[in-house]
Amino acid sequence: MSVAKHFVLAAGGTGGHMVPAAALAAELIRRGHHVALVSDERGVRFPGLFEGIQTHILPAGRLGGGPLGYLKATRAMLKGRAMAIELYKSFRPDAVIGFGGYPALPALLGAFNQKIPTAVHEQNAVLGRVNRLVARKVDAIATSYAEVERLGGKLRDKTYLVGNPVRDAVLALRAKPYPLLEEDGIFRVLVTGGSQGASVLSRVVPDGLSLLPLAFRRRLQVTHQARIEDIEACRAKYADLSIAADLATYLPDLPEQLAWAHVVIARAGASTLAELTCAGRPAILVPLPSATDDHQTVNAREMTQAGGARTIQQSSFTPVELAKQMQKLGLDPAALQNAAARARACGRPEAASDLADLVESLGNTRGDMPIGAPQRRNPSQKAAFA
Repeated sequence: MSVAKHFVLAAGGTGGHMVPAAALAAELIRRGHHVALVSDERGVRFPGLFEGIQTHILPAGRLGGGPLGYLKATRAMLKGRAMAIELYKSFRPDAVIGFGGYPALPALLGAFNQKIPTAVHEQNAVLGRVNRLVARKVDAIATSYAEVERLGGKLRDKTYLVGNPVRDAVLALRAKPYPLLEEDGIFRVLVTGGSQGASVLSRVVPDGLSLLPLAFRRRLQVTHQARIEDIEACRAKYADLSIAADLATYLPDLPEQLAWAHVVIARAGASTLAELTCAGRPAILVPLPSATDDHQTVNAREMTQAGGARTIQQSSFTPVELAKQMQKLGLDPAALQNAAARARACGRPEAASDLADLVESLGNTRGDMPIGAPQRRNPSQKAAFA
């Protein structure tokens, strides 16, 4: 019989950290457990992800800015750790799970102090800064990719490949077929820059689509997520070019939009790629060049090498290059179907369940009856270390 446990999930306030944390929270709650979230002010207000779950804001400085910056960050971390310890005395977590981002650090430091079992989940194909800081002390490391850079080989025995959890609404798309594409039918394009948007997509995509052959261009139906400062100029450009387009600064119905999309033009954030591969949607990826350790380029590698995506570095992302890649993908329905299948093959739809199994097994070290076991690596699931 299952034993209800308490878990604290600690995550930075961006979508890349919050979405997998929310997916794990939903799975743990389905299993009868209790969950609390630790984040920053952005995270606890993230729309639609942690409704009905108790949330806590802990101070967490960012390391950098010279000696004074490091001093301020250290003070904030110590204050956050002390607050985490107080939280643990009342909530009594069986395990604390970090999802990266500086707000996760004081929660993990408090868990180390109280000897509470810990794990981290790495969404990207490069181990993030906070996860690198705590990697040697946590009890388990869960990865989203088979090959993870900055993950030392000495950590092999406690590393598990689980994938990157996605929302239930996205997971449901895996059971649906790729949308029918008729020779003269509507061709739907979804453009998204992730939770922060991407100005470069608003600058380049309309002009790139305008260079497509007229017959193809007339078939386009574009849904474009734009930054608030870019949206009106982008909307006017689509109108001037006579391209049918719906624009918004936020897409609350993103899973529905993804369900109908034939091609997605996007950044290469971890959550975006997890959703694309779970749903099986071919993509043109433009990695964010300023991403720490260029992790978006590394993220895009698996899907691109599998044939499910085409990656264009931002320095080469011009209207001409976009039009060229769109024609290669869109003018051959059979090739597009093949790319969709290859994208889908990269998906790991059991990520939330496998991560929950791992988390439950950590809680068992506190003396409760077993509930589940971690997802053990088989030859196709071994994480690689670089």
